[in-house]
Amino acid sequence: MTFDSLPPALLEELRRLSTCVADSAIETFELRLPNTGFADSRVRCIFPDLPTIVGYAATARIRSATPPIEGGTYYCRTDWWQEILAVPAPRIVVMEDIDRPVGLGAFVGEVNANILKALGCAGLVTNGAVRDLPEVHAIPFPVFAGNISVSHGYAHVSGFGETVEVGGLKISPGDVLLADVHGVVSIPLEIAARIPQVAQQIMERREEVTGLCRSGHFTLEKLSEVSQGHELIRHKGHVMPKLSSERGGS
Repeated sequence: MTFDSLPPALLEELRRLSTCVADSAIETFELRLPNTGFADSRVRCIFPDLPTIVGYAATARIRSATPPIEGGTYYCRTDWWQEILAVPAPRIVVMEDIDRPVGLGAFVGEVNANILKALGCAGLVTNGAVRDLPEVHAIPFPVFAGNISVSHGYAHVSGFGETVEVGGLKISPGDVLLADVHGVVSIPLEIAARIPQVAQQIMERREEVTGLCRSGHFTLEKLSEVSQGHELIRHKGHVMPKLSSERGGS
């Protein structure tokens, strides 16, 4: 399978954005509904102090509550490692736990986190569980998961290389993901190159509004003016010229 990839410099620009600002920038292009494109609260950042990650999704399905059909440990399916390497670096492993209950056992702990890091993975996104938190944090290896478990249970890979769903977000192999303390958002390839510029303008407009609120010159009239400028950005990602209020008005 061939995957589209972005220039490394663009990936770094995206990594410097917060997921909140990136998502707001994506909304302006009206490619998808505002309530889609991100993982919901069922998937949370386990290590809020670790840096933002960006990368291409390498997908797998796992089970942890029921034993594998063949083999007795979660190391028996190693063929999926080759699938990970088929995805461009940097990679983010996305694992959908398809058992009920979800996250009874953790597939990724100290050992598998080190393996994934060695395979060029920037982090893990799963609706399931993780464990060995101090050891995984020390690697460091960012993880975004549904819960924490003391055991790996029957954790094993049951399939890979297909579209999965975690936290309501459908993710296909090669999708670009951005993840930070807030959560996980999918970056549409077709507009990825335009997102940083629109995101920068959104941050400038935010600063204009918050700066006015913190200033000693706040009035409803000024708030209305800068708020209108903020709304102008929502025109399909079009970067708007600066308002006259930004050129020296108090």
